[in-house]
Amino acid sequence: MRLPFSLVFLLLVLGEIAVFIRVGEAIGVLATLGLTLFGMVAGALLLRWQGLATLMRVRAEMEAGRTPARPLADGAVLALGALLIILPGFLTDFAGILLFVPPVREALWRALRRRVKVTATASNVRSPRAPVIDLERSEYGARPRPDSPWRQDRGPEA
Repeated sequence: MRLPFSLVFLLLVLGEIAVFIRVGEAIGVLATLGLTLFGMVAGALLLRWQGLATLMRVRAEMEAGRTPARPLADGAVLALGALLIILPGFLTDFAGILLFVPPVREALWRALRRRVKVTATASNVRSPRAPVIDLERSEYGARPRPDSPWRQDRGPEA
């Protein structure tokens, strides 16, 4: 049985409020707010750090000639984990921290691997850099040549 998203969201919000109340009673309001702010800052830093690390892993896989499916999936899960940590609340922080645990990511990968189709495309260009053509000032000008096919003002006779 699938629960509607709105019901899941409502239960999450109510759970977060209940946990906030319990934590606030246990450690105090200022400490609870401090933990929330710490989680938000830590999540933002993790998002940046893991995003850059994911880009480096994807680039290494592509340079090795392999499809970067696993690094991309890991990066997406880590980004989701960091976003959950950024959200204010202890339940979302816990879920986000779980996504940073490698065995949890491995279990998610095994569960989703069968549902994901990875395709690769190839390019005829072997070099990552396009050739550069240097022109002298005399080889181009502000006014196009009259016989240029790229002229804007050519009428219907063309």
